[in-house]
Amino acid sequence: MQILEQLGLALGLASLAGLNLYLTVFLTGMLVRFDVLHLATKYQAIEVLGHEWVLATAGVLYVIEFVADKVPWLDSAWDSLHTLIRPVGGTLLAMQALGEMPAHMEVVAALLAGGAALTTHSAKAGTRLLVNHSPEPVSNITLSIAEDITVAAGTLVMVMKPVLALCLFTIVLIVLWLVIPRLWSLIRRSFASITTKLRLLFGRTAAHYSMTSPGSSRA
Repeated sequence: MQILEQLGLALGLASLAGLNLYLTVFLTGMLVRFDVLHLATKYQAIEVLGHEWVLATAGVLYVIEFVADKVPWLDSAWDSLHTLIRPVGGTLLAMQALGEMPAHMEVVAALLAGGAALTTHSAKAGTRLLVNHSPEPVSNITLSIAEDITVAAGTLVMVMKPVLALCLFTIVLIVLWLVIPRLWSLIRRSFASITTKLRLLFGRTAAHYSMTSPGSSRA
């Protein structure tokens, strides 16, 4: 049972980090700091998340992300910047939760944790790209708040019921693996449509300019 609980904690940290790394670290650190986790031996490895410097850094970075996540296209730029940061951060958190393991198992665990974080990050980034095609900012704000609520709820499940979290996050990841290819295919078609419209627009503008320029009148 203990190994299942550690796996649930590790998978939860990796998956939630792909969605919002800084909020995941901050919330988990606060639970550790105020002894909500009641750190048993199996959780001692993540005690570092409750350190004041870790909390302060994660808190400041979360505030920045909180603002960036609600501005159309700025959120996608922020996601692009974190394409490497979130999977690496999720991997480090998961490895911290798992503690000491044989070297070959550490490699396997790191690959799985990084894959989980990259999966949730890809789902978030892809969804944001689709939402940004809408001219209004309400959808961005709503989606950002929903993501934060998901991270908060996922963190509570992860630390209170880690075995349940292991099952839930495994199911979510499997669903995302099935959905993400279709999501990015839809994004490619959407961008192709936008590119075509822009080409037509600029082509008409150039043709109109050439017809109305002084040189064309003299000819």
